[in-house]
Amino acid sequence: MAFREAENFRLTVLNPGGRDREQQFHGVPAPGEGAHPPTNFHAFAACTLGAFHFSARPALAEDTPVLLLLRSDFRASERALRDLKKRGRTVAVSLKETGLHQIARQMRDRARLSRLMKIVAQADGCIATTPEAAEIYQSVRWSLRRVVFIPTPYPVEDQRWNFSLSPQEQSGIFVGTREWDVPSRNHFAALLVARKLCDATGEPVTVVNLDGHKARRLLSELKFPEGKFSVIEQRKSYPEYLRDVARHKIVLQLDRSHVPGQVAGDALLCRIPCVGGDGAIERIAFSKTCGEGRTISEIASMALDLLKDSDLRAAIVAESQQRALERLSFQAVRSQLEKFFAELQGTTASQPSGT
Repeated sequence: MAFREAENFRLTVLNPGGRDREQQFHGVPAPGEGAHPPTNFHAFAACTLGAFHFSARPALAEDTPVLLLLRSDFRASERALRDLKKRGRTVAVSLKETGLHQIARQMRDRARLSRLMKIVAQADGCIATTPEAAEIYQSVRWSLRRVVFIPTPYPVEDQRWNFSLSPQEQSGIFVGTREWDVPSRNHFAALLVARKLCDATGEPVTVVNLDGHKARRLLSELKFPEGKFSVIEQRKSYPEYLRDVARHKIVLQLDRSHVPGQVAGDALLCRIPCVGGDGAIERIAFSKTCGEGRTISEIASMALDLLKDSDLRAAIVAESQQRALERLSFQAVRSQLEKFFAELQGTTASQPSGT
């Protein structure tokens, strides 16, 4: 099913002072096209055929609603909000990093916390990419109508983004996390589970290491069976990375960070099951295999069943694709964004300034 082009609603995503290049989405880019793949917050712009900016100037020149990202110390975001509101623009805000551990780290600074409270209160609304972030915004705004959870979309309806392979071309376990220094990722525990599954089934394990020699020494201590462990140490384009993921039977993780869920989003594009993890995408698309409310032993047992049973894998993939089409596709999320901003514009027009 092809993505239907947006007719009227377009969204500008503004990341003040960010490093990603300006990008206008005149169509959904094919894999490898464009300055940045249509993932994460770029996907909000892409699904509406909007724009992604790091400078407020081009955003001010456009006649579109704005999703303003809060990053760094929030100073640039605060200035951008002030300038956008002077122009009469409808502005929703979102923290750029929305995992619970990331929010906690950002809020340890008093000045940053104070700035966040002011920005959230002054914006027209808040978009949260996790249910947990929505609850935090809600505690600041006290207005349910102006806070919404909208998951980051994935172009699952676009066959150009279908990276699936036949079962005969798939083998092994892809460990989806890679951060040793973030305790809630539980990366070490995921690798131990993967090694146990490797011992039980003979399935090979693949992990990404972009942290060099230190992480390489840690991995060597796990002592995987000879010839059953592969480490990807080269940075790759997003399509190349997805092709690597798609060669596996499952994606495995034990993340407890309540992040938006790109590990599961990658699995959706590769049409393979994602096992473990409690990100927003995991809970929506892979509710039967996610880590929410499950022990490590239960997750390991599910992973073992999936490695052994191709029919079970196919059933999980089919269900995840259906849920993604309904709630996570570009068309589905575009509809959610359009509805939310229409409500914000209607509420803003009917209320006095400052309410």
